Amino acid sequence: MKLKYVFIVVLTIGLLSSCKSKKRAISKSKKEQVAVKTRQTSNSPITNATLDYIKHYKNTAMESMRKYKIPASITLAQGILESSSGRSELTRKSNNHFGIKCHKGWKGKRVYHDDDKKDDCFRVYKNPANSFKDHSLFLTGRTRYAKLFKFKQGDYVKWAKGLSEAGYATDRRYPAKLIALIEKYDLHKFDTEVLGKSFKKEKIKRTTNHIVIKGDTLYSISKKYGLTVEELKRLNGLHSNDISIGQVLNLSK
Repeated sequence: MKLKYVFIVVLTIGLLSSCKSKKRAISKSKKEQVAVKTRQTSNSPITNATLDYIKHYKNTAMESMRKYKIPASITLAQGILESSSGRSELTRKSNNHFGIKCHKGWKGKRVYHDDDKKDDCFRVYKNPANSFKDHSLFLTGRTRYAKLFKFKQGDYVKWAKGLSEAGYATDRRYPAKLIALIEKYDLHKFDTEVLGKSFKKEKIKRTTNHIVIKGDTLYSISKKYGLTVEELKRLNGLHSNDISIGQVLNLSK
């Protein structure tokens, strides 16, 4: 009888342990499934946030173009780039979509955020619409941007380059970034809508190489195409800054 009793006890313990193991396995399996789903969708919010941003602010940008002659595509691209599609820390706490600093004469609220230097002063807006309006006034009210308004309406390429030449941003690749956003998301269709034209998506011919001419230097070529000298050298396997007339330089991988 004692042996029989011991056998029953051992059997019961074994069954209970088996049940617990199965529960742990099921629980682990569910956790793994959740982890896989999370990994699969981890990259989607960035694109969705940009598309939502465009949908939300396209009318504001088009209205700005009608009133101030600034291409809607440029306004949207700048907003996307400078506010991280409305998700940057500065934008979330100040409704400042274009990183406009306080400057002299600003009497509104302000917030301090590290930028070119520690605790830079930025303007705070009651709502994003005021930020878009102030961005337009900022460009129209400064003489250094005056030549941009002489370009053919809707010429976003000249506008992107003109902003950089006028000193709007310190990043040498700023024009290329704006143009890339505009063409990726077809933001120039909003320009054509304001101008009453039909939108036709054209195939963009990308420049992939450069033939060296008299007067060219690696620095001048890198500046022209938004690259660094080191990037040019790496793309072409160069170990010095020496180049010769007629030499073909690769501009992309």
